[in-house]
Amino acid sequence: QLQLVESGGGLVQPGGSLRLSCEASGFTLDSYAIGWFRQAPGKEREGVSCISSSDGSTYYSDSVKGRFTSSRDIAKNTVSLQMNSLKPEDTAVSYCAADLILFRTCMLSPYEYDYWGLGTQVTVSS
Repeated sequence: QLQLVESGGGLVQPGGSLRLSCEASGFTLDSYAIGWFRQAPGKEREGVSCISSSDGSTYYSDSVKGRFTSSRDIAKNTVSLQMNSLKPEDTAVSYCAADLILFRTCMLSPYEYDYWGLGTQVTVSS
């Protein structure tokens, strides 16, 4: 059974850090691209980062470049998102998602992804 489970969300002060984890089951990361997305109340779901299935190359939205880093552990079937220098505008429900793509670069559009976790809340506030 294909499943994605996010963890690591919580409350952090501005400038702080959180590390999110996406644990995958029922598939392997070398066959699926993994994307990170977030959605604030009343806002569109936006792409944050993604990791290509073929070579693990990573891509980031302009709003998080230099602050967030995504990585994958093939052996553990886990993808992480290290979030540093967090800002209040980073407050959102964060999701990981999987896309069965093998021959193209991953994309930051949520519409490209087939499977989704339930999300984890990230709140950045004083």
